[in-house]
Amino acid sequence: RVHGGNIRDPMDEDLYDEFGNYIGPEVEDDDEPQDAWIEDAEQDAADEDDQQSPQRGALLDKNAMEDDEPSSRAVVLHEDKKFYPTSDEVYPEAVTRVEDEDTQPLTEPIIKPIKKKNFHKYEKTLPATTYKKDYMYGLTSHRPLIRNIAFVGHLHHGKTSLMDYLIRQTHVEKDDPEKELRYTDYRVDEIDRQLSVKACPMTLVLPTLSGKSYLLNIMDCPGHVNFADEMAASMRLADGIVLVVDVVEGLMLGTERLLRYAVQERLNITLVINKIDRLILELKIPPADAYHKIKFTIEDINAVLAGLTAGREGGILRLSPELGNVAFASSLFGWSFTLESFAKTYSYFFQNVDHSRLARRLWGEFYFDRETRRFVTQASQASDGSAQRTFVEFILEPLYKLYSCALSESIEHLKLTTLELGIKIKQSELQLDPKPLLRVVLSRFFGDTGGLVSMIVNHIPDPETNAKNKITHTWTGDRESTLGRALCSCDPSGPLVIQITKLYEKSDCSSFDAFGRIMSGTLQQGATVKVLGEGYTTEDKEDMTIKDVSKLWLFETRYRMEVPRLSAGMWVLLEGVSDSITKTATLIAEDVEDDVSIFRPVPYDTKAVVKVAIEPLNPSELPKMVEGLRKINKSYPLATTKVEESGEHVVFGTGELYLDCVLHDLRMMYSEIEVKVADPIVSFSETVVETSSLKCFAETPNKKNKLTMIAEPLEKGLAEDIEGGAVSMDMDKRSLSQFFQSRYEWDILASRSIWSFGPTRRGPNILVDDTLPEEVDKVLFGSVKDSVVQGFQWGCREGPLCDEPIRNVKFRILDASISTEPIYRGSGQIIPTARRVAYSAFLMATPRLMEPIYRVEVQAPADCVSAIDQVLARRRGHITDEVPKPGTPLVTVKAFIPVMDSFGFETDLRSHTQGMGFCLSVFDHWSIVPGDPLDKTIVLRPLEPQEPSHLAREFMVKTRRRKGLSEDVSISKFFDDPMLAQLARQDTEMGSSYL
Repeated sequence: RVHGGNIRDPMDEDLYDEFGNYIGPEVEDDDEPQDAWIEDAEQDAADEDDQQSPQRGALLDKNAMEDDEPSSRAVVLHEDKKFYPTSDEVYPEAVTRVEDEDTQPLTEPIIKPIKKKNFHKYEKTLPATTYKKDYMYGLTSHRPLIRNIAFVGHLHHGKTSLMDYLIRQTHVEKDDPEKELRYTDYRVDEIDRQLSVKACPMTLVLPTLSGKSYLLNIMDCPGHVNFADEMAASMRLADGIVLVVDVVEGLMLGTERLLRYAVQERLNITLVINKIDRLILELKIPPADAYHKIKFTIEDINAVLAGLTAGREGGILRLSPELGNVAFASSLFGWSFTLESFAKTYSYFFQNVDHSRLARRLWGEFYFDRETRRFVTQASQASDGSAQRTFVEFILEPLYKLYSCALSESIEHLKLTTLELGIKIKQSELQLDPKPLLRVVLSRFFGDTGGLVSMIVNHIPDPETNAKNKITHTWTGDRESTLGRALCSCDPSGPLVIQITKLYEKSDCSSFDAFGRIMSGTLQQGATVKVLGEGYTTEDKEDMTIKDVSKLWLFETRYRMEVPRLSAGMWVLLEGVSDSITKTATLIAEDVEDDVSIFRPVPYDTKAVVKVAIEPLNPSELPKMVEGLRKINKSYPLATTKVEESGEHVVFGTGELYLDCVLHDLRMMYSEIEVKVADPIVSFSETVVETSSLKCFAETPNKKNKLTMIAEPLEKGLAEDIEGGAVSMDMDKRSLSQFFQSRYEWDILASRSIWSFGPTRRGPNILVDDTLPEEVDKVLFGSVKDSVVQGFQWGCREGPLCDEPIRNVKFRILDASISTEPIYRGSGQIIPTARRVAYSAFLMATPRLMEPIYRVEVQAPADCVSAIDQVLARRRGHITDEVPKPGTPLVTVKAFIPVMDSFGFETDLRSHTQGMGFCLSVFDHWSIVPGDPLDKTIVLRPLEPQEPSHLAREFMVKTRRRKGLSEDVSISKFFDDPMLAQLARQDTEMGSSYL
């Protein structure tokens, strides 16, 4: 212990008391004081710090110099010493704010970790291409050199690999024969599934056979029937399609539906017969049989087209190689050709051959006589009497020999063969495996994609040529207006109009960019546009917002090329306008003051009939789930979300795979939470099978108005015509009347008295005004027409049986008593009354429940048909057709199965066929569920299968329970007291008549 500089001797205890205090005589202190000693120690420490931090020392020296008093010998207290600069000195512009309490929740970290989302595959930089980006951008303003097309086809028929074939031709670093590209599958889940989920665009510059370059905007569409909504949204932006068909599988379920939709959308059609290599390597059939297989596939497609295009204005559409609208390809091995391009190959080796004349004789009944060196139309006309068809002799046989040479011959022989054909192959490439080696040899023999591009350019019109046809079919406005004329001419100097059909999420999945087509005008960065939603009309302009376009891109799937401006005819990806867009939208320049119209919403050839109820695992994360569902609604064109009265959130989709992708995106990309998912169920519809047994009436709450109505079933096929767009309320009254008179034999009075379709403008129900002018004041009744229509559509949207949509019902208004005072006939009085009288008329017309039915197509060996039949029979399904696939050991089985019993069908089918059966299911039609849903005598026992005649009651009761409704339909809820009294009187009269 140190005291006054002396060390206490522990033996000298008399100098200290019991507490250790010094009590001895005063001692003179010759050493320096304690404070000075401590001060020197602190000064040494400060000097060391100054040496370690020159900047801090310099700052302290500066402060010391500014001090007027000398600091060398001054005494500085400990609390006055300054070792570090203050925050005000370091950050002179900073503002200090003192919070009374911590507003940041404990669950949120002070410094958030950086989350790297790995949901997409993007290029880090713009990849090198065979053309300059400036050259491609320059082509965007030349409309005759632009083609907007969609690659469509059945599942696994080679659309993505055909796109890869084009990308290998244009992207320098992608030409690796040993690597599978799948460039347009840019999402990680698509790559893992080996299945396209989203339609993805590419903009490429490709030359024709003549060497002229064209700008192709190509959309690679998914082939699975569950994702038909992506195909429909893509085809709305295109002027034509390239139908890709597997030559072995031929016409399939998805192919037939695509053809029907393309004809409905008035698109030009070209055909690519893909996977020719399967005839050689898998089926191993001789060239002559391969020709018949190819011809059968083309004729099968033409038979469908003939039925779809019969009676149309342009005549029956026909696809054939000699017409130039059919190409042949093997996208896996990187080659394609048309008759013209193959003939040009011969003209390269034989200078005196006219390739255009030769091309006309390379398909069909043409034979080559080797002795006379002339073409004949019958084999017997040849000198030897056994000549082969020109397609076999000049195309298939050389192709077979090339495959055989590359696979079976020695490397030296392959060298000689390729040298004779003018094919340059590196020594390192000769050491490749057979599959990459085949790709190298064949891709260099056939050269570039000139034949395929020439077919597209010659048979699919440019945006300017096709503009009038496109606008006539999709635009709801007046084509004779200034705006309409600009749209019909695809005028780049006209008013700006853009059609949006797709939304793509950003890399962090926090927001979306809008993808669409510029129909007229020129779009620049920073432009201000009106965003018109699907609900916008000239009468109701609520669904409109004004947004600024912050960025423009040419969307290349895995990378984006930012551009300053784009003109009419081009596809464009926009930033800054997607907040108010849910599915589709119309963008119009802000300065357009005329009454503007929108593009019709995209029609779909399938329906979202499967639904699942979801809820967050952690209830506090409900807002995150709701936000994720909003993004799901934007990302998937046909997906819809709904909150039931019970509070459960329901997601609608087209099938199990579709909902699986939706729930993956919800969990992993959009909400990043775990959700609980209920078992899948289906959407039902409600209908009637008879006419209402008596006239049903309802009075408004103020007793001043009265409506009388009956319900009856619609004619067979009419609901499908309305949904398919064959008839629309947009048609003029004369055309509408003629349609119903000619097709469904309606009388002229009824056909001219149609008020509305329901529950939407293309809904499968009709409201007809059957009142007579002698009995009802038509002018007074017309004043409440909008309110009656709204009540009718409300009732059709949620039927009385189990709150499911009404379908296939015609509601006829027979009488109406309307108050002359406007205050007594307001919408608040009329709308609920119209809904209630529609319900009462519906319930008096023998109501029934309808369920959706899948059309199933199964490919399997012939000996598996009995097993397929057994699986279908256990699920209320049945086989409708069984067709052998020519040239293969497979059989195509077509069947129907209720969607309610389809869950797990694919797994069950594969287990019973030992994995040899492969099926696809798509919504086909609605069917009435057997049984009376209102039969209270049926006793439903839990966990027991019900009889077929009890299914309707079971489905209705379980649906009502799930929605939080009472088990039975409450009659008093929909019938007024006078109406109930009339029913009671009728029951009494009927009972007395039986006595």
